[in-house]
Amino acid sequence: MTQPSNPRAAGPGRGPAVRILHTADWQLGMTRHFLDPDGQARFGGARIDVIRRLGEVARREGCDAIVVAGDVFETNQVSRRVVSRALEAMAATGLPVLLLPGNHDPLDPSSVYRSPTFITQRPDNVLVLDGVAAHPILPGVEIIGAPWRSKRPVSDLCADAVSGLVADGTVRVLVGHGAVDTMTPEERDDPAWVHVAPLISALDDGRLHYVALGDRHSFTLVDPRGRIAYAGAPEPTAFDEVDPGHVVVVDVAASGVDVRPVAVGTWRFVTIEAQLDDDADLDEVCSRLDLLESKDTTVVRVGLRGSVSLDVDARLETALAERREVFAALEVWPAGTDLVRVPDVDSLDDLGLKGASRAAAADLQAAHVAGGADAQVALDALALLHRLARSAA
Repeated sequence: MTQPSNPRAAGPGRGPAVRILHTADWQLGMTRHFLDPDGQARFGGARIDVIRRLGEVARREGCDAIVVAGDVFETNQVSRRVVSRALEAMAATGLPVLLLPGNHDPLDPSSVYRSPTFITQRPDNVLVLDGVAAHPILPGVEIIGAPWRSKRPVSDLCADAVSGLVADGTVRVLVGHGAVDTMTPEERDDPAWVHVAPLISALDDGRLHYVALGDRHSFTLVDPRGRIAYAGAPEPTAFDEVDPGHVVVVDVAASGVDVRPVAVGTWRFVTIEAQLDDDADLDEVCSRLDLLESKDTTVVRVGLRGSVSLDVDARLETALAERREVFAALEVWPAGTDLVRVPDVDSLDDLGLKGASRAAAADLQAAHVAGGADAQVALDALALLHRLARSAA
């Protein structure tokens, strides 16, 4: 994962060196459809709070600057409150914070970075990497930005930023955003792909020394020597992220790089998959849910496969409903669920139904067994009846 040497400890005569905290994909102002208002407020607050935590990491590690490789904001239309709170948190880091516009917040005419709120409240330590010039942060050390200026760039912005550089002894960090061609399905062809070969060439001949990328939400080394990396999102955003919740401390010098991910995330996205056929299986699912920690910052999807009686199905609905009160979100995962409900004659007797209710249940069961257009409707009605009877018991 890292080079064996520590460039900052290389000693005199080895040239300039810098330690940066590389982060990306904050997506401040993000909303999630599966969160209720309370969960959404905590989710949004966590994305601001993590800025302060990464500032603590940067100060503890002795970093010279924080670079954010794109998608600082979820959109260019985020609220003024989100912008104000974000800038306040960035000011509190006490370090230079260099922001790269990405595909979510491009530097177009409507850019959040051009908004009155951002312009008037931007603290002195916050700088937007607009791509106009290199930004020296230490003697002999420059940060080069490759910002998005629209939602659909027509060229490789990283390659464009590197094209005019020369190897003159300056240590350079390129901050870019987007999908790299070596990790992208070949059937897609996007002119904005980040092509790895030109970057490797620039790293090998000394024009560049580290490439800090954003867009991929999981910490990922693109170059096996650690010279090109995605930091990943500091707070998770979705179930398909492999290794989110990190920032990266990077030592950069002409002699090499040292890359160290540091965990800072507090939220989790958890998938629970299980076979469900009887009460024992349901008890096991409930136990797995109950053992999860930090439930108020955990989003869970449950994928279930099997055949269950309507009574077990009713117990399942009740169990999930009760636990939704303590999790940030808890839902059945449609793509991972194939659960067949099977009506059971004996279960009708267990419900204690009498008179018209018992007769109606028998009619519904007969309609389901008979098949035809109304069979599924009858089964759904029977399942609802089971749930209502259990809740009234």
